[in-house]
Amino acid sequence: MEIDNPPPTEKPAVTLPVKPNFQPLKAHEISDGQVQFRKVTVPQHRYTPLKKAWLEIYNPIYEQMKIDIRMNLKKRRVELKTRPDTPDISNLQKSADFVHAFMLGFDTCDAVALLRLDELYVDSFEIKDVKTLRGEHLSRAIGRLSGKGGKTKFAIENATKTRIVIADTKIHILGSFTNIKIARDSLCSLIMGSPAGKVYSKLRSVTARLNEMF
Repeated sequence: MEIDNPPPTEKPAVTLPVKPNFQPLKAHEISDGQVQFRKVTVPQHRYTPLKKAWLEIYNPIYEQMKIDIRMNLKKRRVELKTRPDTPDISNLQKSADFVHAFMLGFDTCDAVALLRLDELYVDSFEIKDVKTLRGEHLSRAIGRLSGKGGKTKFAIENATKTRIVIADTKIHILGSFTNIKIARDSLCSLIMGSPAGKVYSKLRSVTARLNEMF
């Protein structure tokens, strides 16, 4: 006995819903409409330089990063906050890092790179973190770091593509993660008592190896 199979019925084509196209959230929408703040304290010795360089700090933050900035004279600190037209919430932290770098002693032309590049950092350490020195030994170590007329400091900066600020016993380095490590190793060698010539030769070999890698 033969059974006739019915012809297969075609299934209706399934129409998928249209893919939604969401606009990126603004900074004030991410935080439920709340305004985000950052505050940077102004040290006593950076008050006069801040007054002179105020426009160089104000213009890139207000016009390019779309962040409100003001100087609170009573509490002696720089205050930053987001605006409704701030394109990215990370702009607030970048601006705070830029102002903080200026307070540490970096020039505005160097510190402004923190606004434009993502992989830049500021690393700080003290001479006593490397070796406990007192009196003339400490003074000689600071002298070795700078060199005659700042020669040693400039050589390390140029070789590692970083910027270095030596403020009494504190050292601040601005640069990328790898470059900061190389510069810090060179500075630590000088603090430990290595002669500048030995540090230069080691620096040359390390930077040459880095250039081959990239």
